[in-house]
Amino acid sequence: MAKKCDITGKKTQVGGKYSNRTRATQFNPSGKTYRAPNLQKKRIYVAEIDKTVTVKVSTKGLRTIAKNGAYQTLKTANLI
Repeated sequence: MAKKCDITGKKTQVGGKYSNRTRATQFNPSGKTYRAPNLQKKRIYVAEIDKTVTVKVSTKGLRTIAKNGAYQTLKTANLI
């Protein structure tokens, strides 16, 4: 299963290991590095439908749920 946040849509990014200054002056032998989002598997209780939903969510997604409410956020993400 892909490393992707159910709420925000964040996914793994591909990047380099060297700074731009080093890249401009010498060969970059290290190749690419993968930066994964900070995903958590959480069970969230939704009072409006009286159910518990399990989601794979980033920490930014957890803040979104705390701000907007579980029902509204999960409904916007088409998870309920």
